[in-house]
Amino acid sequence: MLKKIDKNATRIKRHKRIRNKISGTKACPRLSVFRSSAHIYAQIIDDENGNTLVQASTLDKSLNLESTKNIEAAKEIGKLVAQRALDAGIENVVFDRSGYIYHGRIKALADAAREAGLKF
Repeated sequence: MLKKIDKNATRIKRHKRIRNKISGTKACPRLSVFRSSAHIYAQIIDDENGNTLVQASTLDKSLNLESTKNIEAAKEIGKLVAQRALDAGIENVVFDRSGYIYHGRIKALADAAREAGLKF
């Protein structure tokens, strides 16, 4: 009998492997991305102190997004998190894709953050 593959469990295993290698500091914090079927979330984290420095998500009502689960919404979140980071004095970050494949909404968010001025 074949075993059913749990995609989220394999993503979490991949994320744990990545987190063993990636860590955010005060000088170069970590840009972490979480994507659900309905929303996308991005936060910049200082792992030394365990603080979230900046965050943005599609739940923010000020964005007035038509849809929260497409590439355009991910681009808006990338721009917003980069703008908030630059306002907080953060220019360099380490990108943490949280085990997701670098494609689609994750790639769109990262590219928009780079275009808005963040350096990975």
